[in-house]
Amino acid sequence: MRYAYGVTTALLLGGAALSLTTGLPAGAQVAQNDQSRMQDVVPRAGAPASFADLTAQLQPAVVNIAVRQKVQVDSPLANTPLGAMMGGGAPSARLAEAQGSGFIVSADGYVVTNNHVISLDQKGAADAVMVTLADGTEYNARIVGRDQDSDIAVLKIDAKSPLPFVQFGQSSKARAGDWVIAIGNPFGLGGTVTSGIVSSVNRNTGSGAYDHYIQSDASINSGNSGGPMFDMRGNVIGINNWIVAPSGGNIGIGFAIPADTAKPIVEKLIAGKAIERGFLGVQMQPITDEIADSLGLPHNRGELVRVVPAGLPAAAAGIKPGDIVLKVNGIEVTPDRTLSGIVADLAPGTRIPIALLRQGRSLTVTAGVAKRPTQDEMAKSFGQPQAPTNPFASPEKQGEGLTSQALGLQVLGMTPALAQQLQVPAETKGVVVATVDSASDAANQGLKQGDILIAANFTPIDGVAQFEAAIKAAKAAGRPSMTLEVQRPGQPGTVFIALRLR
Repeated sequence: MRYAYGVTTALLLGGAALSLTTGLPAGAQVAQNDQSRMQDVVPRAGAPASFADLTAQLQPAVVNIAVRQKVQVDSPLANTPLGAMMGGGAPSARLAEAQGSGFIVSADGYVVTNNHVISLDQKGAADAVMVTLADGTEYNARIVGRDQDSDIAVLKIDAKSPLPFVQFGQSSKARAGDWVIAIGNPFGLGGTVTSGIVSSVNRNTGSGAYDHYIQSDASINSGNSGGPMFDMRGNVIGINNWIVAPSGGNIGIGFAIPADTAKPIVEKLIAGKAIERGFLGVQMQPITDEIADSLGLPHNRGELVRVVPAGLPAAAAGIKPGDIVLKVNGIEVTPDRTLSGIVADLAPGTRIPIALLRQGRSLTVTAGVAKRPTQDEMAKSFGQPQAPTNPFASPEKQGEGLTSQALGLQVLGMTPALAQQLQVPAETKGVVVATVDSASDAANQGLKQGDILIAANFTPIDGVAQFEAAIKAAKAAGRPSMTLEVQRPGQPGTVFIALRLR
């Protein structure tokens, strides 16, 4: 379960005891046989015995944030007969309050925090924001700017004298295993310091374009949202943002927005500039290990193109569903560096090379980067999914068929009658899934009756004979799995599903 932790609900996190040592345990073994490399794995002499001095320097620039906001609440009687009889059921407003953290980035009082700290319902900003310094001084703050996509906001407080502040560091220089400390306002306790190490420097969690985080095991709790994550030089390398807490408490998996992502956004918000992101107009799908195995590709490389709406930059560049994107603007596409994340960091108007793999052939196209539209505009571009139509009242042959024991499927050749029942164009080619063995990998992967298989291992299927030949070819090549391109009636685009061969 994912928790953002600056909201009104207590989103639970906790800490784990850490041993702050300056050397390796007695008897520790070096992984390499070359003993001359021992010095490369022994901690530097500067490994901390205490964080007290560093904390004393940084804590004055970390602030507590309290917000109040009127939010609309639906009545439990809404859309009910009782509500109609009583003339009630209309939404009502209530006053919501929350606490979070932030940090001062300039002597004249600019404060950085998370957008969700000052926007409790993600629709509008808080009505009142109070910032409290470490010495207890309180200021009314005004909201300078906020960016929902990156979850970053900037506040401004006006003091009579210069304020203590901290600076952003380079998160790209952070390494897994580096010490970090987090300072914030967990559970409203204020001025709380926790420590840990960087667990991963570029963690992708599948949550959108800005989806690379610094993962840490430093305890980050409800109210820490928007607070700083410091390196041992006292630089802000991350903004604490959310945690994973399947048990409702801290399990040592917290995420921070990298400084390299946050700094340019903060600078634009302070300058009053609009936040513009790059956009190609394409929906992607991760390449699973099974899909990679089916094609003989390395694991953890590339993404699959699933949907390419007409009229957008990806379509204009010639990108097609089923293409595998390997590089964007010279940057390798991996689970940690997705296409959407790479493109979001590019300025609209930029032209970039995109390296593709199409049906086993390498090619490069050039695409123009557009300005990323709003969520509503993107929904219109990509279409709204509709409930798929099931044309089979009972599984029976309506044309040429094949039962594949290797995949656990019974398929039928596409016919005009089937196309009409499935409500797809008459010229649609492929085979239609008639039955799925409940004990097969196909069932586990969600393949279902009425799905149309239009390609196998990225080779188009015209009918049952070609589908059977593709299965035999995959088995003869020693492939452990086969990737199917699946068209689902009523839904935009296609989806790629890899099935183990048995």
